[in-house]
Amino acid sequence: MNPFIQPIAATLKLKLQQVEAVLALLEEGATIPFIARYRKDKTGALDEVQVQQVQEEAKFLKEFTERKTFIEKAITEQGKMTEALQQKIDAATTLAVLEDIYLPYKPKRKTKAQTAKENGLEPLAKLLLEQKDIDVAGEAATYISDKVADADAALQGARDIIAEMINEDAQVRAKLRHLFEKEARLHSKLVTDKETEAAKYKDYFDFSEPVATIPSHRILAVLRGFLEGFLRIEIAPAEEHALESIEAMYIKSKSTCSPHISKAIKDAYKRLLQPSLETEFRTALKTRADEEAINVFAENLRQLLLSSPLGSKRILAIDPGYRTGCKVVCLDEKGDLQKTDLIFPHESNRTHTEEIKIKNLVEQYGIEVFAIGDGTAGRETEQFIKKLNLGLPVFLVNEDGASIYSASETAREEFPNEDITVRGAVSIGRRLMDPLAELVKIDPKSIGVGQYQHDVNQARLKEKLDATVISCVNSVGVNLNTASKHLLSYVSGIGSTLADNIVKYRNEKGRFTSRQQLLQVPRLGGKAFEQCAGFLRVKDGDNILDNSAVHPEAYSIVETIAKDLGIAVKDIIGKQEELKKADAKKYATEQIGELTIKDILNELQKPGLDPRAEAQAFEFANIYSIADVHPGMEVPGVVTNITRFGAFVDIGVKQDGLVHVSEIAHKYITDPAEVLKLNQKVQVKVLEVDAVRKRIALSIKQTQPAPTGNRQERQNRQQPKQLKPISDMPIQDALAALKQKFGK
Repeated sequence: MNPFIQPIAATLKLKLQQVEAVLALLEEGATIPFIARYRKDKTGALDEVQVQQVQEEAKFLKEFTERKTFIEKAITEQGKMTEALQQKIDAATTLAVLEDIYLPYKPKRKTKAQTAKENGLEPLAKLLLEQKDIDVAGEAATYISDKVADADAALQGARDIIAEMINEDAQVRAKLRHLFEKEARLHSKLVTDKETEAAKYKDYFDFSEPVATIPSHRILAVLRGFLEGFLRIEIAPAEEHALESIEAMYIKSKSTCSPHISKAIKDAYKRLLQPSLETEFRTALKTRADEEAINVFAENLRQLLLSSPLGSKRILAIDPGYRTGCKVVCLDEKGDLQKTDLIFPHESNRTHTEEIKIKNLVEQYGIEVFAIGDGTAGRETEQFIKKLNLGLPVFLVNEDGASIYSASETAREEFPNEDITVRGAVSIGRRLMDPLAELVKIDPKSIGVGQYQHDVNQARLKEKLDATVISCVNSVGVNLNTASKHLLSYVSGIGSTLADNIVKYRNEKGRFTSRQQLLQVPRLGGKAFEQCAGFLRVKDGDNILDNSAVHPEAYSIVETIAKDLGIAVKDIIGKQEELKKADAKKYATEQIGELTIKDILNELQKPGLDPRAEAQAFEFANIYSIADVHPGMEVPGVVTNITRFGAFVDIGVKQDGLVHVSEIAHKYITDPAEVLKLNQKVQVKVLEVDAVRKRIALSIKQTQPAPTGNRQERQNRQQPKQLKPISDMPIQDALAALKQKFGK
């Protein structure tokens, strides 16, 4: 039995058999989307998040076990392993505790204590630790030598030895670590003479907040200021509390030796323990903040990838610009490029000519909708198109990352003979058709929906974002005959090599007529087929089930269900009333259980259902620049980014406004994602405009009626059960809390 099963089950509060099943499936090469979708009966219906957690816990335990083995071997080779020490190592459950145990045996550069020991002062240190009433100076004088100048030097050396012993005492470190967790604060101060350069960190020039409660965005902001050389930081509890904790363990009684032990304790804390624990906690805070920021980014990315698609429409897409003009492309229903052009609608002497050009393109290519990039000149171009009164919907499309796609190898491969402006316009149009299919071609980090994305662990960010893309692609499903190789590469079990092979096969042999044909694709074997088949769709193929999420391994079960219901398989799709009569238990087998059968029956009732709603056009207010925005205005907007401290909303003036978390809802919330989604349409009130710094403060809750009920009931709904004292908060949070409690 895998030794990791029990600890993982305990940590994640899962059943042993669930963890065992997941680890076995992962070992066999199954992917997370496949396990979550098609192996529910084995895992007890664990979802993707839970399967991912099992995988990550197993990875941690593997690394922990490897480190433990290394430490055991290192201590044993030194000849210092004892039964008691082995028991401590076996009992360790965290890397921090394991490293504390290893610290006295860890190879290190020459220390003051090692020098003192070489000078023969270890017996004096041990004598002081006994804390008897002795003639300390007289005893120290006996250690004077050519390397020890006098009694004071001897005592200093002895204290150095004691300080190192205290630093390497696992119990001391554990006690102080607990104190840091409870009481430590992150302090930051301005580096001398850096006030002008560090202006953007003004809130942190004299800042302090408990490490236990400081939110991720402030951790990352302070650490960025520290790394850029503008801020000095310290992480520590009150020094007297730390010293009291150590003294309680080392000061046995009042004696002539006690003052020297106290000095050694203070030296150990200030020179060794506090810096060491500060580094440890700074790393832990960074890791915690990274993970939270990465989770925010991943959730925003998920919502963006699952944005509403317009579907197959003939689109005229425009990448707007002033001086260089607007690049125009016409796309057919499949997103294929039909025509490119360039217009200059913002030059007054050319407006009429450009109007005629657009009308001709609309008629010639049967255009059904306009897609306009929302960057520079986006609103003005939208205004130009709407004045044509062509009766066609006009969409402003988020173009974040479009320029990166335009210059990428992917874009050059797709459009080798077109310049980057054409590629950008095509990307804008295709994003409207299917955001997921187009956005997978761009590095997720370039899409611009994160929080401090350049400050977090980049490897972990990539891992999380890639997992999010994979999850989204597989939850929607992919058309095998139209998907690009970039989209296919994210399908469960495929990857870039097989995606390339599928596209080459499709180009050589023609469209796929069945999923089974995948087995003819070079290097796509049985295991890859098992993992990917259920997530690929073949429209108008030989078997109607190939256009559903029913896995080929279950086709025989569908045939049996159809036979029992007296319906042909080709006619079973959408027969809701008949399918509701089918008993899932009756069709369960040893390989495919009841949970999977229920999924199959649901899928047959409404096959291939896209979880995304259809895109709807949106109208901004008649404002085009920050100069048009004034406090008190109420205007419509679209949520473009969500962070832990608030949400950014596009109101159509090229500069997104910020709705602070305290201005989102009348009820108390700590996370904007509790009530907002990316691309959500909202009504906002302008609170403040700072044209110089290009900042717009907005409120959502002030456009909504206050909740009914008496004042006390409202306060109970709006406030958390335990609100920390205002005096303990940074000023910006204190103001927000006061507004939350008492209103404007």
